[in-house]
Amino acid sequence: MHRIKKNIIIFAVLASVLASGLSGCSKKTADDKPVDIVLITDYGTIDDNSFNQLAWEGMKQYAEEAGLAYEYYHPEDTDTDSIMAQFKRGVGNGARLFVCPGSMLEVPVYNAMKKYKKASFILVDGLPHSEESDEPEIAENVSSITFAEEQAGFLAGYAAVRDGYKGLGFVGGIPIDPVIRYGYGFVQGADYAAIEMGVKVHIRYTYTNTFSDEGGIEDLASAWYEDDTKVIFACGGAIGKSVMRAAENHNGKVIGVDIDQSGESETVITSAMKDIRSSVYNDVRSFFEGTFAGGTETCVTAKTNGVCLPMETSRFEKFDEESYEAIYSHLVDGMIVPYNRTDIGTCEELTLVNTEVTFIEY
Repeated sequence: MHRIKKNIIIFAVLASVLASGLSGCSKKTADDKPVDIVLITDYGTIDDNSFNQLAWEGMKQYAEEAGLAYEYYHPEDTDTDSIMAQFKRGVGNGARLFVCPGSMLEVPVYNAMKKYKKASFILVDGLPHSEESDEPEIAENVSSITFAEEQAGFLAGYAAVRDGYKGLGFVGGIPIDPVIRYGYGFVQGADYAAIEMGVKVHIRYTYTNTFSDEGGIEDLASAWYEDDTKVIFACGGAIGKSVMRAAENHNGKVIGVDIDQSGESETVITSAMKDIRSSVYNDVRSFFEGTFAGGTETCVTAKTNGVCLPMETSRFEKFDEESYEAIYSHLVDGMIVPYNRTDIGTCEELTLVNTEVTFIEY
């Protein structure tokens, strides 16, 4: 009897230890709480003055209007496992909907849509696909929102040249599809204006392979400004801060990205914008109102007023509202269709007439 009792006690202790260890592996953080909606960030943060912030603001607006519990999770790293851990965390906290901004979440959303079939996902700036293939697969519990960045970039390049700038620069972050489309559109818009005006334009072009504010990017931009570059399109989250500092120290100009960045620096003459906030707000609302467009991709374009330049806050000297409306209408009616494929190598392979592009390895 004593031996049996002792074994039972030992087993109970071991079970308690194992349970404690297992609970430690999935233990909630101190700030975890029940939620209806979760936003999972990519490289950026919800105050990055870029698409993470816009997606957060759109989600937050609807959640507060509808009295829903909402939160954001920032993965510890950028690998798929780290992001999947945040999906697991959200599902454990009761989340029914995940907002996922950035192409970095394409593979994690693909995995999550199959693993958590009772949850739904809004993927912004990307299409879900497996690790092994780039072929997109959008399940019924996923809505993908993409944008015609090439149109926004086209408007920015066109406006810069029409405003009198002939020495331009494009500093992109990680060369993911949205960044590439911005850059290709920028080059094509500049060339379109150069042909109209009968002038020659030179564009320095690079990708920094980061979305972070780094001294090396500031040095690069400074060197460009010290030569013949007058305005740089800074396309990649916090790298804009690096370019703005360089512009402030070298009498240069900057074109912002995603949101109106005119308030960040007097050097910002305009911004190539896409309406992420409203797009996310509308998709979140559709989910909770029972009209969720699962299984589809929605591409937001000029035709739906989803891309633009903020003319009210732009600091152009020659390019005016009438000129803007004229070129914008050509994007809407399809008279101008910027090339938007991202698999052609570098923008030097685009068909250009009056524009020379110098591609620079960072």
